[in-house]
Amino acid sequence: MRVITARNVNTALLKGIDLFQDKINYIEQESRNGKTLECVDPVTTVYLKPTERVCLIEERDANPFFHFIESMWMLAGRKDLKPLTYYVSSMKDFSDDGETLWGAYGWRWKSYFLKDQIDVIVKMLKYNPDDRRAVLQMWDAVHDLAKNGKDVPCNTNIYFKIRDNKLNMTVCNRSNDMLWGAYGANVVHMSVLQELIAHKLEIDVGVYRQVSDSFHVYLNDVWDKVKHLSIDTYSIRSTTNVYDTLKDYKETPLFIDYTTLDWELNRFFHYHPADLETSNNWENPCMREIAVPMGIAYSKYKANQFDEAYQACEKITPIDWKNACLSWLRTREKRHYKQAEKGE
Repeated sequence: MRVITARNVNTALLKGIDLFQDKINYIEQESRNGKTLECVDPVTTVYLKPTERVCLIEERDANPFFHFIESMWMLAGRKDLKPLTYYVSSMKDFSDDGETLWGAYGWRWKSYFLKDQIDVIVKMLKYNPDDRRAVLQMWDAVHDLAKNGKDVPCNTNIYFKIRDNKLNMTVCNRSNDMLWGAYGANVVHMSVLQELIAHKLEIDVGVYRQVSDSFHVYLNDVWDKVKHLSIDTYSIRSTTNVYDTLKDYKETPLFIDYTTLDWELNRFFHYHPADLETSNNWENPCMREIAVPMGIAYSKYKANQFDEAYQACEKITPIDWKNACLSWLRTREKRHYKQAEKGE
């Protein structure tokens, strides 16, 4: 077992890249999605500050709009594809029927097993804070094992426990792409879930551990853009703790009233993102200060209205999400005008 201990996702990504710099640490392995470099051992990532969940390393060019909106889609317990393909059209490639995702995590958290597992876990830990049976299940051996489909859960189960009045979380993963999964989508989705459960329990977020059995990178253009990075080279340019470079950064709680959250999540996905400008009276910060302005900004981006997209991003309150969205948009604007000059 390899262990990567990191303050946040940015440090974890740099340490993960370092892991694949030495050939003794990996093998070349074929997969159904192409050739990979796979770590010879499973990898556990330990996040000491899970709420610093935004990847701010520009070379990675992660889509912050999609990552956050998908985390809200999960909390809503949905499996329908349409809200996701608006932000990333290729999500349809993972659907067996063109309309839903069989392995949708939120659906499995809240209804697939005929109960809301999140609510059950909260009740268990409120009744007995020392309980070690708070296990959230995503893998269904009856229907997932040997299933011939495009989408079965990569994350299989999650363990929650309270220590020192903080909620610790361990996520188990059967197959984890370092760039798209572990240090891309997973860290956002799972840390948001951890924060929600901690909020419901009225305690602080503790440590987040991600155990990845097959920890790998695909040999593609995304890997080519980041493989030259390392802890040492990046620290020369700035600092390995990218969050330390954020001016006026302060942690913004995502939730203030979980009793209204389900209603707000359903309301959010009822809107087409372009119509969110007319919406108001959002209570939880995850909606009011992040998801709603994100949805508006993305709709402007899709219409090639970059100035309006930037203006909408300025209404995103947390500076980490705001900076990530602005950076992502600037890259697309440059690409858009370069293509326009070529007449494409």
